Amino acid sequence: MNDIYLIRHTTPAVAKGVCYGQTDLDVTESFEQEAATIGLHLPEGIDLVYSSPLQRCARLASRLFPGQPLSLENDLMEVYCGEWEMRHWDELPKHEIEPWMADFVNVRIPGGESYLDLQDRVGRCWSVITGQAPDRRIAVVAHGGVIRSILAGITNTP
Repeated sequence: MNDIYLIRHTTPAVAKGVCYGQTDLDVTESFEQEAATIGLHLPEGIDLVYSSPLQRCARLASRLFPGQPLSLENDLMEVYCGEWEMRHWDELPKHEIEPWMADFVNVRIPGGESYLDLQDRVGRCWSVITGQAPDRRIAVVAHGGVIRSILAGITNTP
């Protein structure tokens, strides 16, 4: 059986309350400290590294696993927030946000994805990752929504 380590990116450089989904944000000045703390909890000898291509993930993967080839996977990107990308949550019109808040699992963000859309693409990638040869140590550097989707699948949470 594979050992798989799920790692969320460090703090993104974005104002609090902004919907940023797949926007390719840089990281904050606390990046090195956060990366060092994460590194303390990882074993040596990671065989494979998968990462979202967004820089807040890919940069962390490169820092944690120097010299290790990265498999940058678009399917590991955060939920696509469509028309809401880089807008403050408080500025979103009620008629747009209320249906999504009532059923984010099935309702798509205008011009974006629903949770089921995210789960479908993450599931495809997860199947590839878990299909690797047994006894491999694998790291996945991704986003909170992606990691929650993976954990929901593992635990059979509807």
